[in-house]
Amino acid sequence: MKKVSTLLIHLLILFFSGSLMAQETASEIVAKMQEQQRGQSSYINMTMKVIRPDWTRTMEMKSWSKGTDDFFLVLLTAPAKDKGSASLKRYKEMWSWTPSIERTIKISPSMMSQSWMGSDFTNDDLMKGASVVKDYSHKLLGKEEVNGYECYKIEMIPHEDAAVVWGKVLVWVTTDGIYNQIKVENYDEDMYLVNTLNCFDVKELGDRKMPSRMEMVPADEEGKKTVMIYNDAKFNQKIAENFFTQQNMKRVR
Repeated sequence: MKKVSTLLIHLLILFFSGSLMAQETASEIVAKMQEQQRGQSSYINMTMKVIRPDWTRTMEMKSWSKGTDDFFLVLLTAPAKDKGSASLKRYKEMWSWTPSIERTIKISPSMMSQSWMGSDFTNDDLMKGASVVKDYSHKLLGKEEVNGYECYKIEMIPHEDAAVVWGKVLVWVTTDGIYNQIKVENYDEDMYLVNTLNCFDVKELGDRKMPSRMEMVPADEEGKKTVMIYNDAKFNQKIAENFFTQQNMKRVR
């Protein structure tokens, strides 16, 4: 009987130790979420709708990325008056190009919290100026159901030396092993909610299933939101680093 009890105790220890070892850290979940969103490289064709109580503005665009945080390029393809406008990130430096006035502007850190093209997304949101993996510490707060999915709820607090827009970010990531981002809440340095991103309509895009519609809703501004719709996407294709240059930003189509 004593041998049976001892064996049972050892089995229980192994079981619980294995369970603890199998549990992912918040940082691991966030890293997998980022890989799910972008892969090693990405191309996305998308539609953005800026919605206001009295009007709606629609823009068509393409984006390319390479690496986890290093290279990013967004090109507007419609409407006609904005066609050819582009934003570029190369490592920690960012620029915008406006063909109608043939002007390139370097985006300074102080400009990262500004609206991108009049939308509810900031320059930081669109250009991935901050790294959700490297610039924040991560804490797993538990699990919650959001938009019909069981999700990990993770708190992200920026490192003291990180040049980031937000004072705190809460993110909800699916627990199904796919690691889709389903909801994000962005807070300022005084911990007031600034905006909320909700993600819907999971479908096949490229080689993966992911949300195809995202809605950024500013806090305390009724009737305002920006909707981003992914029309097509490709991941992990070869893109050279010299694609992400100021020269190419002006001529890419």
